[in-house]
Amino acid sequence: MERNPMRRQLAIMRQSLFDQGHVDEQFVQLEELQDDANPNFVEEVVTLYYRDSARIILNIEQALERKPFDFRKLDAYMHQFKGSSSSIGAKKVKAESTLFREYCKSGNGEGCMRSFQQLKKEYATLRKKLGTYFQLARQAGPVETASRPK
Repeated sequence: MERNPMRRQLAIMRQSLFDQGHVDEQFVQLEELQDDANPNFVEEVVTLYYRDSARIILNIEQALERKPFDFRKLDAYMHQFKGSSSSIGAKKVKAESTLFREYCKSGNGEGCMRSFQQLKKEYATLRKKLGTYFQLARQAGPVETASRPK
C-alpha cells in the first residue's frame, strides 16, 4: 500500500478513471512511455489532444449547422476525432464517436445531433477529470512505474 497519502489519493483517482469507463488500456500504454526524461509525457499528449480536437469539434459543429447534412464530410471529421480520442484512451468519447459515424453511414441527422451532444458531454467530463488527475499528479511528484488497472 502507498505510504504517501497524496500518492494513495492519486492511485484511487486513476483507478476510478478506468472503473467509470473514461479511459482504457491505451491510457496505460501512454503512461508506460513516460519516464524520468519526460515525467509529464501523458499530460503533454492529453493537452495536445484537447488543443487539436477543439478544432475538429468546431468543424463538426459548423457542418451540423448546414442543411442538408453532408454525411460524408461529417463522417470524415468524426473519423479523425475518433482516431485522436483512441490515441489517449478516451473510451467513452471513442464509443460516442463510433455511434456518430454509424448515424452518418445510415444518413440519420437526428441521431448525429443527439450523439454529438452526448459526445461533447463525455469530452468535457473527461477533460475535467484528467485535469484534476494531472494537477494532483504534479503535486504528488514523479511516479515510480506505471501499472495496469485492477
